[in-house]
Amino acid sequence: MTAIAPEAAAYTAAMKRALEIAAQGPVTGPNPQVGCVLLNDAGEIVSEGWHEGSGTPHAEIMALDNLRARDLSAKGLTAVVTLEPCAHTGKTGPCAVALVEAGVSRVVYSVSDPGAISGGGAAILEQSGVQTLGGVENEAGTALIERWLVSETLQRPWVTLKWAMSLDGRSAAADGTSQWITGDETRAKVHLDRSRHDAIIVGINTVLTDNPRLTARAPEGGLYPHQPLAVVIGARDVPDNALIRNHPGGFLHAQTHDLAQTLSDLFARGTRSVYVEGGATIASAFLKARLVDELHITMGPLLLGGPATAVTDIGVTTMADAHQLNIVDVCTLGGDIVVTARPLREGSR
Repeated sequence: MTAIAPEAAAYTAAMKRALEIAAQGPVTGPNPQVGCVLLNDAGEIVSEGWHEGSGTPHAEIMALDNLRARDLSAKGLTAVVTLEPCAHTGKTGPCAVALVEAGVSRVVYSVSDPGAISGGGAAILEQSGVQTLGGVENEAGTALIERWLVSETLQRPWVTLKWAMSLDGRSAAADGTSQWITGDETRAKVHLDRSRHDAIIVGINTVLTDNPRLTARAPEGGLYPHQPLAVVIGARDVPDNALIRNHPGGFLHAQTHDLAQTLSDLFARGTRSVYVEGGATIASAFLKARLVDELHITMGPLLLGGPATAVTDIGVTTMADAHQLNIVDVCTLGGDIVVTARPLREGSR
């Protein structure tokens, strides 16, 4: 990167504003949340924009368009962007080129773009004589689009695995009944979480046993504006009258047990996050394959005993094989305990 002497306080304040407006964009879809503000030489914001979703102008383009609408020029301005400007042409053109053509003199960004196709914008800017500075408010910028960053890096969707269980680790009573282990507040959170993912995955056993709708419903009973794609994994056929076939977010049956391939196929169609529900079979399969990025474990205040454990074989035969977790959050909802945890990655201890 070109060495520059930035007004650190002005850039930090501007980046915080860019992150704030970026959060107005959708958390689902193939594109990340991105915000952009344009600064004049006095460090004042003269225009701003954010990405409103796939197919709409990127944050940088919106900020430039808003500036032009006021008959102002971007020549000599500083663009402060939460993500390194993209370098590829998709549904829209490359933002790095647009900034160069607009005449900005420098670009400050928070997070580097890891995409094999979209990344490389900083190099285009520097080759065109635009000064660049990366890493401003990097921790906050990374947190905002973490799921997208992980997905782009691994070339598969971010996987959130959820299950409900009793305090003694059972997902159902001995006769198979499981409604309801957790209370209304926890179930409301589950519906909200469904709405914040691109797809929801269940195993064929869940469909055949429970015939769920798997919609994302608001507490008042209506549907959330965003409905995830409903995905069923398993070789057996989904009945013609299964409720999931009419899911408002769409329906897909992956007639396979190859989870990695299913996730790869979903990534190829623009899915960047999935929410895995269902029983012990599908949960254990994802854990065994080490394909989980975050766990949402909800525990109701009851004991069930019996054989129906929340997970079964996850590939652990000795303590050395145990899945080590980092507990991110523990809270109570009504009488329930909700644990958010993440697998410890290599070197994260």
